[in-house]
Amino acid sequence: MLKNIPNNLSPKLLKVLMEMGHGDELVIGDGNFAAAGYGKRLVRADGIGTVELLESILTFFPLDTFVEKPVTLMAVVGDVDKEPEIWKDYRRIIQEKEQKTNVTKAIERFAFYERAKKAYAIVSTTETSLYACMIIKKGVKPD
Repeated sequence: MLKNIPNNLSPKLLKVLMEMGHGDELVIGDGNFAAAGYGKRLVRADGIGTVELLESILTFFPLDTFVEKPVTLMAVVGDVDKEPEIWKDYRRIIQEKEQKTNVTKAIERFAFYERAKKAYAIVSTTETSLYACMIIKKGVKPD
């Protein structure tokens, strides 16, 4: 047992986070995302929502500062300007953990799927909120 590791981060997920390098991308998929069909590496996070998982991951995972928008969200089909409520939670967590604002962008569903295929890994959660999928790009450890 280790101290200060959030209980919702499995050994497999911690290993994946450690293996990732600068510029690698991690998909955090909601319960509707077809994770097994897209990922080179799949990590199950059953019983865990995307909000709590993002909060735990960002405890250790630096977002990329060499790109303008290191967090990509899946846009709402048919209404790209609509923002699901859960996105407010994502922005709050990013602000708390990274002291950054305006680092998210939304892309069309099929563009999101294509990008997910190239990600280093996909974490499959049981999040029930719609449009709760995201891709986060790993940065470098600050001094």
